[in-house]
Amino acid sequence: AVFPGFQGGPLMHVIAAKAVAFKEALQIDFIEHSRQVIHNAQAMSKKLMDLGYDIVSGGTDNHLLLVDLRNRDLTGKDAEAALEKAGITVNKNMVPNDHQPPTVTSGIRIGTPALTTRGMKENEMREVAFLIDKVLSDIRNETARARVREQVLDLSQRFPLYAELTSSE
Repeated sequence: AVFPGFQGGPLMHVIAAKAVAFKEALQIDFIEHSRQVIHNAQAMSKKLMDLGYDIVSGGTDNHLLLVDLRNRDLTGKDAEAALEKAGITVNKNMVPNDHQPPTVTSGIRIGTPALTTRGMKENEMREVAFLIDKVLSDIRNETARARVREQVLDLSQRFPLYAELTSSE
């Protein structure tokens, strides 16, 4: 049988969604946003390298960066958990020649699209990199994590998801 394994209907709703997405991708706002996402990733990558972190490939030319934590004697799993407690979301991720299992890893993956959508720019990326370093430099220090969490909350309030809903009009 060819159907359903190899053949199906045209799914008009999917075709319509793709048409809308392609049109949006041609808009100047989308192009500027995409450029800012990359600039933000590069700024965060540079700051983390300045702070002594190893970035896989020596930097980034897209929306994410992969931080190799082996020179910090940290696992991706421990870093992810500590950063999560501080209000910073990253993903544990394998790095090249990783000897840790996929459930542990030696790296973390950080993306900038969500922060960029909130309106953050390069200065805020450097600030986030500094906060990441504060947590990872003393991973078991709960007091430092709590302070970072307060700073993350402050940053989030300065760049709300829906500014029009938080204004007092």
